[in-house]
Amino acid sequence: MFAIRLKQTILYKVNTKTLMSPILILLIGFVYFFGLFLVSYYTGKDNSNEAFFRGKKESPWYLVAFGMIGASLSGITFISVPGAVGASGFAYMQMVIGYLLGYLLIATVLLPLYYRLNLTSIYTYLEKRFGFWGYKTGAGFFLVSRIIGASLRLYLVAAVLQAYVFSAWGLPFWFTVALTILLIWLYTFRGGIKTVVWTDSLQTFFMLLSLGLGVYYICDEMSLNFSNLYQTISDSTYSKMFSWDFSGSNFTKSFPMQFINGASIALVMTGLDQDMMQKNLTCKNIGDAQKNMLGFSVVLLFVNFVFLVLGALLFIFSSWKGIDIPQEMVNGVVKSRPDLLFPEIALNHINPVMATVFVIGLLAAAYSSADSALTSLTTSFCVDFLDFDKEDKGDAPKSTRYLVHIAFSVILFLVILIFRWVNDDSVIWWVFKLAGYTYGPILGLFAFGLLSKRWVPDVIGVLFVCIVSPVICYFLNTFSTQIFFGYQLGFELLLLNGLLTFLGLLLLSRGTMSKEAT
Repeated sequence: MFAIRLKQTILYKVNTKTLMSPILILLIGFVYFFGLFLVSYYTGKDNSNEAFFRGKKESPWYLVAFGMIGASLSGITFISVPGAVGASGFAYMQMVIGYLLGYLLIATVLLPLYYRLNLTSIYTYLEKRFGFWGYKTGAGFFLVSRIIGASLRLYLVAAVLQAYVFSAWGLPFWFTVALTILLIWLYTFRGGIKTVVWTDSLQTFFMLLSLGLGVYYICDEMSLNFSNLYQTISDSTYSKMFSWDFSGSNFTKSFPMQFINGASIALVMTGLDQDMMQKNLTCKNIGDAQKNMLGFSVVLLFVNFVFLVLGALLFIFSSWKGIDIPQEMVNGVVKSRPDLLFPEIALNHINPVMATVFVIGLLAAAYSSADSALTSLTTSFCVDFLDFDKEDKGDAPKSTRYLVHIAFSVILFLVILIFRWVNDDSVIWWVFKLAGYTYGPILGLFAFGLLSKRWVPDVIGVLFVCIVSPVICYFLNTFSTQIFFGYQLGFELLLLNGLLTFLGLLLLSRGTMSKEAT
C-alpha cells in the first residue's frame, strides 16, 4: 500500500515494561484528545476562511503569548533538550539568551510592518517588494522549512509512542505516524488558527505542568529540597553554561557566537515564519501583538532554563540509580539515545503519576507545534500560491482549503517515514542544521527588502540566488575545516546563508527605488 519500504529500527536497550500498560497510556491519550476536540468544536463553529487564516483578529494577546510557549518548545525541547545536557551541560542557555534580542527585533521591526500592510501571509510583503519571483521563492522556502521542521518534531514523539506503546502490540511505525497526524487533522481542519490559539494554550498548560511535576518527583525520589537541588546541580559536571574559549573549533561554542546564533534563529524561525507569526496576526492590534511577543520571550527564557534543570536531574538520577542510557539500533548500528532518557525514567523508574504526567506532557508538547504547523502550511499555500487573499478571488471555496489541509497531512506522513529511515543524529541538532539551509534565503530576502532601497527586477534570477546560496553554504560547511584552517561552521551557517542571498540580490539590483515604491 505504501511506496516507501522502511528499514526496521529496533529499540536495542529500552525497557518497554513500563509502570503503565500501553492500553492505559493510550487511554490517557484519547481522553486528552477528547478535550482538544471539545475545544475544536466550540471554536470551529465559524469555519470561514477568515476564521481559519486570521482568527477574525479576535485573539486575546495573553492567550496567544501563553500558547506560543508550547508551540516554540515542541516535543523536541521536551525530550531532546534535557537529553542534550549530558553532552553540553547548560550551554544551550547561551543561545536561549540570544533569543531575547531576536524577539525584541520582531516586536519593534517586523510586527509593525505586518500590521501596517494588514497581511494574512507574511510572505505577501515579498510580492510588494520583489514581485512574483521573490514572493513565490520566499513562500516556497517556508513550505520546505516548515515541512522539515514539523516532520522532525513529530518524528521524535512518534518514536517514543512507538517504543513504549504500539510496539507492544506489534503495530508498525507508519501506523503510529498516521494516527498521530490524523488526530491533528481532525481538530484543526475546521477552525484553523482560531482553534489553534485556544488548543495551544491548553497544551502549554499541560506541558508546563508536566515539566514542573517532573522536576518535583525526581527531587522527591532523591530527597532534594530547593537548596539541595541547586547545590547538587552546581557540583555536577552538567552545570557549565557559558563558554569563553575562542580557540579553534571552540569559537563557535563561545557565548558571543551562541548569543548571535540564538538571536538570528529567533528572528528567522519566529519572525520570518508564517507558523509563529500567524498567531501574532490574530491579535486585535499592533499594541497587543507587541505585548504578546515581549511577554512570551521572558517566560520562554525561564521555561528553557527549567528544562535544562530537568535534564541535569535526569542524568544525576540515572547515575544514582544505575540506569543505563537508552540505546537504539539504526540500520544495523547500535547508537546511544540520551533523548530517550526522560521517557525511560518517567515511564519506568518513578511512579504511575509521573508516568501519566509525562504522557500528557509529551502529547501536549508535540501537538502544540504540529497543529499550528499544519494550519500555517495550509494558510501559506492557499494565500501565497492559490491567491485566496486576492480581491478578485472573492470568497474562495472551503473545499479547496480542506483538500490542501489533507495534502499537507499526507506530505508530513511521508517525510516522517523518510526521516525514520535515514536518521542518524540527535533530532534537535538536525532541526537547526536544516534551518540554516532553508531559512537562510528567507532571511536574505527580508533583510534586503528592509535594509536596502535598491530596486530588484522581477526575474527568475531571484529564485536562482536563493537556490545557489544554500548550495554554496553546504559546500563551505562540508569543507570548512580545510578552507577556514580547522574552523567548523556551526549555527552561524544561517547568517552566512542570509548574507550570500543578500549579496546575490544586490548584484541583481538596478538602482534606487522611488519613494512611492517604498
